[in-house]
Amino acid sequence: MKRLVIALLALMSLPAAAQQTVPTIAFDSVPNALKLPFDMYLGEASGVAVNSRGHIFVFSRGNSGGPAFGAAAAQLLEFAPDGKFIREIGKHLYAWAFAHTVRVDKQDNIWAVDKGSDMVVKFNPEGRVLMVFGRKQEASDENGPYKRGGPPPKHEDGRFRQPTDVTWDPAGNAYISDGYVNSRIAKVDKDGNWLASWGERGEGPGQFNTPHSIAADADGNIYVADRGNRRIQVFDGTGKFLRQFTIDVAVPPDARAAIGSKPGPDARGTIAPGAPWAICITPGPHPVLFSADAYPGRIYKLSLDGKVLGMLGESGKQLKQFGWVHEIACPSEHELYVAEILNWRVQKLILHAQAKAAAR
Repeated sequence: MKRLVIALLALMSLPAAAQQTVPTIAFDSVPNALKLPFDMYLGEASGVAVNSRGHIFVFSRGNSGGPAFGAAAAQLLEFAPDGKFIREIGKHLYAWAFAHTVRVDKQDNIWAVDKGSDMVVKFNPEGRVLMVFGRKQEASDENGPYKRGGPPPKHEDGRFRQPTDVTWDPAGNAYISDGYVNSRIAKVDKDGNWLASWGERGEGPGQFNTPHSIAADADGNIYVADRGNRRIQVFDGTGKFLRQFTIDVAVPPDARAAIGSKPGPDARGTIAPGAPWAICITPGPHPVLFSADAYPGRIYKLSLDGKVLGMLGESGKQLKQFGWVHEIACPSEHELYVAEILNWRVQKLILHAQAKAAAR
């Protein structure tokens, strides 16, 4: 009897979410989804986006040059809907240093976010530069990478320190997650004029620890993957905090780390289960949000209020496994493109409508 009481008390002490179930989404990965020329290779695939014509854009840490610990590594490639290689955009561009993400806006303009140069570049659909945001450190000066530790430096309008991603509201205002050092969100209007910024490093509402990915819904609400704080925060277009949610799904006992040691049960921050590395919101009248973590290497499907609707995948090197998903493109609820850092590839995923129950 005593054991039964203890067991019941233990069960009652678990959060409600831990007693629910989350469906496992059945899916396929399209083999050889991207067809590179014979003498071209992807490096770490850090970004992927899809335009209105189904063309696929990959921002890769390829075309590397320079010393091992100071290499320039950024290459923007375009593929047809069938995966056939079309072209390289911005070859030898001044802003190319260390690729982070790529996005495509409603006008099919292509936006590349380069963490290494502290710049965001907007291209038109033809691949010509329309706007540049931020400024890289001058090669003539004795500069080095920014330090992430210690008190963050004072924010400066118009400049970034290791930016990570970009999104837009219905009015065409752009929101840039700025990023590893500044830990804030910047807002510029459709003409490129700086409007405002909000946020600072910290753990409270409206504070960030590496805002790593960003997305907007049809109402102009801004979703920020606050990776280091293991949560997604939601704001209106003025930066007013609306809500936050976390992804709390049990980790299978046989889960593997994609690289390095398996995190412990009390892991926090970037490698913690559910920590959002990449987020994406589907278009259309019934949007959903997709998010990916590094461990146990899953992709999660959520409602916009944060309810986990399903999950798929695991860490590994085979098709249908993931090695640090760094960006997700979600042209529909049933079609995803995922860029992987560790596996140097982009997978095209087809999600099935059927699902089976799994413990959460």
